[in-house]
Amino acid sequence: MTDDPGPVKPPHRERGATRAEFRAQVQSTKADIERQVQATRAQLDATNERIEARTGRNLVLATLIGLGLGGLMLVSLIFIKSLFMILAVVVVAFTALELAEALRRAGRNVPRIPVIVSAVSVVPAAFYWDAGGQWLALMLGIAFISVWRLVMLAVPSHRVPARVVLGDIGGGFLIQVYVVFLASFAVLLVAQDDGEWWTLAFLLLVISADTAAYAAGLSFGKHRMVPSISPKKTWEGFAGAALACIVVGIVLALFMLGQPWWVGALFGVVILVAATFGDLAESLIKRDLGIKDMSSWLPGHGGFLDRLDSILPSAAAAYALYLIFA
Repeated sequence: MTDDPGPVKPPHRERGATRAEFRAQVQSTKADIERQVQATRAQLDATNERIEARTGRNLVLATLIGLGLGGLMLVSLIFIKSLFMILAVVVVAFTALELAEALRRAGRNVPRIPVIVSAVSVVPAAFYWDAGGQWLALMLGIAFISVWRLVMLAVPSHRVPARVVLGDIGGGFLIQVYVVFLASFAVLLVAQDDGEWWTLAFLLLVISADTAAYAAGLSFGKHRMVPSISPKKTWEGFAGAALACIVVGIVLALFMLGQPWWVGALFGVVILVAATFGDLAESLIKRDLGIKDMSSWLPGHGGFLDRLDSILPSAAAAYALYLIFA
């Protein structure tokens, strides 16, 4: 007898079935990956929404912008000091204009052109002519803003009582002293011997203080520091910032500044106090103006002053410590 093997499938049908199974498997795997990506994205969006609801900031966007600005600062500090000065001119000019616009929305007729001209004059004067140039440019800038506002009285639409004019001049004075003058200390410090390392150190301390305060406040914050000025600032956040500043200050003093450990601890405490004061001062200004952010020019951060509030007084404090210890 002869065994009957039965019907034999054509080879091309087997290959077709194999390809169909492969395509089905690929489609199934692709669908699984897409579901996982969508689930992960939904989780990230939900987490970001919770953080934004708690802090009022878009964390992802704020982080990306912060890293970009920080990278520019780092490159300019380490490699080309004059590039840092140019970058500072741009940032200070935008910050001064931002505060002038905020004051104008609040009813103060602060002239913008002399504010910007004065801002871009003080920073290079501090860089090239040290403290003497810094003070001279500051005084000339304040005088320039004051004279400009007085000349504006020749235009009928700008004629107001003397009390209002003095308030407008006072707004220009605030911008020059609070923004331009304090910011120029960073450039003044960079221009000194090894000043770029002290500048980098105080910037790292400010970043450490902000980051630690943010993380500790978000995780453990219960007791408000000054709810009438800054409702989201807590003592737990301040404690986290203090610990971070002391540790980072000691590390920077030993390995970057060539100073004893106690100088680093003192450096950290001083910057902690200065940064906290700067943060609260800007919050008080915004509260008086009735605004949440100075502007929306930096998505996720608010405005330039919202990022520089802790840096401004810290720059002056760092320069003073440099003069004492370096």
